[in-house]
Amino acid sequence: MITNAEIINQPYAGEFEERVYDNDNSWNSQSWTWIKFTENSQYEWVGQFRGAPIGVGISTIHSQMLIVTSDYLFLLNQGSGQLLEFKENNGYNALTVSPKGDFIIGNYFNIDKIGKSLQNIRTIEGPIGMDRIEFKKWEGNKLNFSCDEFANWDRHLDMELDTGEWKIKIKPLPNNK
Repeated sequence: MITNAEIINQPYAGEFEERVYDNDNSWNSQSWTWIKFTENSQYEWVGQFRGAPIGVGISTIHSQMLIVTSDYLFLLNQGSGQLLEFKENNGYNALTVSPKGDFIIGNYFNIDKIGKSLQNIRTIEGPIGMDRIEFKKWEGNKLNFSCDEFANWDRHLDMELDTGEWKIKIKPLPNNK
């Protein structure tokens, strides 16, 4: 069982057992991401994934791992590291895992929840059009993030995603107008 995953620089040849996760596609970038996986036995190995690094998350509840690169989203089995599925990355630049083990990904305009597979991605509608979304931190089951109101870039807002209700709200702070 994999207990830890972290983005690292390219390792020296032979330093770790390596597994390559790639999709043969003429539109692939020349970039690669290396993730060091640590198993509960403390055995370490490295996965090499097509695309520049964005994020890695482990959901022990769903026994899955998600690696997000500039090219693809890779969903792996947490027990074996086996590739379950992959999908082209259409602009996602943020990843976090909810306290309930759900993968949450974001791009500049949307926050999406991944269901049991990469074919089950659902956009969580916000109360306003959002731009420049940036994940901040978790407070219980609420993800704090900031954004600008779309087409009103002078309006900077602190927001929260309540994963109990799967609703996005503007945080009631003095600086939110």
